[in-house]
Amino acid sequence: MRVIGIDPGLRNLGWGVIDVAGARLSHVANGICHSDTGDLAERLCRLHAELTDVIARFAPDHAAVEHTFVNKDAVATLKLGQARGIALLVPAQAGLRVGEYAPNAVKKTVVGVGHAAKVQVDHMVRLHLPGAAIAGADAADALAVAICHAHHLQSAGRLEAAVKRAAG
Repeated sequence: MRVIGIDPGLRNLGWGVIDVAGARLSHVANGICHSDTGDLAERLCRLHAELTDVIARFAPDHAAVEHTFVNKDAVATLKLGQARGIALLVPAQAGLRVGEYAPNAVKKTVVGVGHAAKVQVDHMVRLHLPGAAIAGADAADALAVAICHAHHLQSAGRLEAAVKRAAG
């Protein structure tokens, strides 16, 4: 199973792809889609094109996107929400179901603590995916989202199997 995790951002949209075989996770690729010049429509278009290319190149089976929360600057929050829309749209256009996770849920899954610092998340991602060259903090966050989604998919699969055994 191949999973792409996406950390939405208007300037820097992080992405990370992992393969999952049972309990084994392996790094496939990661990177950052950059969009820091031009008007908002051009920037969103650039993010869409770059993320579409990533999904076409790595052909994930599942996708997950991190939730974003409102902050003090309403204009910045709205722009981030529009970038998040791109992060949800592109996998959906590729026919993927998209899981969504709160940052605290991602941190709890990867680090074990819901209020972990970015440095702790980065460190644990590197432990889960030894040898991976990570493109930056946004890519590390995206890999953490992918790891979180992989764990949730595995848990759901075990639950489904147990229900079938109990019913059969």
